[in-house]
Amino acid sequence: MPQPLHSLRPQMILAELRDYLAEHRRVSLQDMAHRFDADMHALRGMLATLERKGRVRKLPAGSVCGTCARCDQAAPELYEWVDAPGDAAPPTAGPV
Repeated sequence: MPQPLHSLRPQMILAELRDYLAEHRRVSLQDMAHRFDADMHALRGMLATLERKGRVRKLPAGSVCGTCARCDQAAPELYEWVDAPGDAAPPTAGPV
């Protein structure tokens, strides 16, 4: 079972969130909250940091995650990983 985000250091939290997004490409806020056992409001703050760095973008309302398109949410809040120039594979543990 994954360790809750609130028990980790901030840099480790961002690194895990970054790695998860890089691996899954498009992820709903609800999915991340479930995966990391974290409050959605707290995750939005971390995602905002990754957005400022140009690594993540919030998708417009009505976007689909690309997995099954059968989400039970009326309008899921989706985030998408943004590859940096030169990225060959999802990142591994390291600086955010």
